[in-house]
Amino acid sequence: MRNFCSVHTHSTMCDGKDPLSEMARAAYAAGAISFGASGHSHTPIPEDEGGVLPADMTAYRAEVLRLREEFAGRMDVLLGLEVDNCSDVTAEGFDYWIGSAHRLRGPGGTWHTVDWDAERLERCLREEFEGNSLMMARYYYDEVRRMAEKRPTILGHVDLIAKFNEEGYFFDEESPRYRAAALDALHAADPKETLLEINTGAMSRGYRSVPYPALFLLKEWRAMGGNVILTADAHSAEAVVFGYARAAELARGAGFARSVLLTRSGREERPLDI
Repeated sequence: MRNFCSVHTHSTMCDGKDPLSEMARAAYAAGAISFGASGHSHTPIPEDEGGVLPADMTAYRAEVLRLREEFAGRMDVLLGLEVDNCSDVTAEGFDYWIGSAHRLRGPGGTWHTVDWDAERLERCLREEFEGNSLMMARYYYDEVRRMAEKRPTILGHVDLIAKFNEEGYFFDEESPRYRAAALDALHAADPKETLLEINTGAMSRGYRSVPYPALFLLKEWRAMGGNVILTADAHSAEAVVFGYARAAELARGAGFARSVLLTRSGREERPLDI
């Protein structure tokens, strides 16, 4: 039995490398029970132009529904959307949505993208927070908390600010203050409504050796009664199920025995046998 899906994906319709059709075919070839398109939602941020869906998502919807017909009877195809914390559109009418904070708003009111590159994050730390990395992390997790309160289907890469921090360059992830900020954001999520993703996207692109989120967050989510979903945050066809075995291992390490799959019939729990 196929025990995984691929529902966090990005194509050439936003900032991915391959067309949606190739992404879907790769997911089917890999054995996914379902494929979900989750293009980046439109934002009013000028630098996002070309890397997000247009505000008018008619063409996006049409292509996903065409693929649904193409794969009918073989693999479920879902219409999803990754809604950014700066987005100016909603996920009304979609099968599911991923709520993600890619930016923090500094004390001066300027938005800063936390996952673009390490140099921009360091500039944000220096210019907005005068080198106070724990304050920067708190501002980021305030955005995650606001997103979690909206009860998305999936809460995306909850500790994205740690993308470039695997060697502890920006902050100490063992710090009680850092963990308190992250846990405060997590506690705002509704474990009955929202799934927490175990996301391997930064692994496939060479930025991390382990998935998001950190083990302490997964353990707390399990204590809250929440469920997890494995995602690849794939930006290319070759990465549609990248690192799922590692993600399943992390889930088991936090005490989970099962993960959730999204299908056209709803949510299905399956054993973490990847």
